[in-house]
Amino acid sequence: MQPFIDNARLFGQRPEEFAKLAEGQSPEVLFITCADSRVVPVLITGARPGQLFELRTAGNIVPPYASEQPTSEAATIEYAVEVLGVRHIVVCGHSHCGAVGAVVRGDDLDAVPAVRNWLAHAADELNCSDPADPTFAEAVQHHVVTQLLRLRSYPCVDKLLQADRLTLHGWYYEVHTGAVREHRAKSDSFETL
Repeated sequence: MQPFIDNARLFGQRPEEFAKLAEGQSPEVLFITCADSRVVPVLITGARPGQLFELRTAGNIVPPYASEQPTSEAATIEYAVEVLGVRHIVVCGHSHCGAVGAVVRGDDLDAVPAVRNWLAHAADELNCSDPADPTFAEAVQHHVVTQLLRLRSYPCVDKLLQADRLTLHGWYYEVHTGAVREHRAKSDSFETL
């Protein structure tokens, strides 16, 4: 913990670098990814403060839209597109994902009921032809595409997609290589950016 504390102390000693951020934010991208500590959006993209609006969830799950029971995820998505006016949404899954692996393997999650109930949002969509593959690449990539489709059910997202004012992107990040691949709709495959 001490290195983090030391950096935080130094970080606050450069106020001139951050003064402009007090004027507000206008990120171009909503970046939805897993809460996994190995996935760091600003390192992957090179973004500076104020450039990415981030939504991190276990397994980069976008829950089904339900207006009668709003979720933090739905509020974040709605705020990003309606208030901040983001032009792009990236859903970024990653290799070696513990959430996807737990669903593919059918792990017993009774000891962590909140995790079990959250991952139920992905239970019907995930399968893998090689469940012994530690990267779970096939399952994660399918999961990313499913989350992109689920985003389309959000009224605020659908409205902007129809108006051609929003673009969705599906990314797959390999934690063991640093490589990033993007889903290409024409070939329905993930290809190098």
